[in-house]
Amino acid sequence: MKKLLLSVLLLAFLSEGMTQKDLRGKVFIFPEESNTAHVSLVPRVNNPLKNFTLCLKAFTDLTRPYSLFSYNTRSTDNELLLFVNKVGEYILYVGGTGVTFKVPPSPDTPAHLCASWESASGIAELWVNGKPVGRKGLKRGYTVKEKASIILGQEQDSFGGGFDAKQSFVGEIWDVSLWNRVLPLKNMCTSCYPGNILTWQALTYKARGYVVVKPKVWP
Repeated sequence: MKKLLLSVLLLAFLSEGMTQKDLRGKVFIFPEESNTAHVSLVPRVNNPLKNFTLCLKAFTDLTRPYSLFSYNTRSTDNELLLFVNKVGEYILYVGGTGVTFKVPPSPDTPAHLCASWESASGIAELWVNGKPVGRKGLKRGYTVKEKASIILGQEQDSFGGGFDAKQSFVGEIWDVSLWNRVLPLKNMCTSCYPGNILTWQALTYKARGYVVVKPKVWP
């Protein structure tokens, strides 16, 4: 019965313009600053999260703040947000509270980012290009809520909207995966472990505004 219900929900999403594709070897390109261009993602399962691992790859030459991954619920902004405040300064939010990780800049190269968090200890961890950049305490005992609006390319100030062009992403994003558990991040290979919440190999999404899908040029 549960599988049948998920199938019915997926068909409903697809009928609203959602697409499910294997995007291996492809990227989302956000060509210019805007307050409209974004990609909405539909999770494969929709349950509360006591743990998660989020991985993605991105390239940009922005020096201002921008959002990489925005997960909002109707009751909480920044329920799960990976945000760049400035070059080399990443902020991971859980339940509206953030911790900052500082990373030596690597200009002109893409970033492979993996963040994990577990409720029991509250430990949040970030790895950039296969190297750890710190572990910090964040929202110990919290549960990330379900029924979220998940968006690439914009930072949500309200559920599914409230976009600010000055926080929009300009560049390329690919290999987005989300799991409901903490995975070992050393030598993390997103294509080796398909995410059980979001996976690039079977991504259900809808692109809105000026967003282009193209073959990737980086590994």
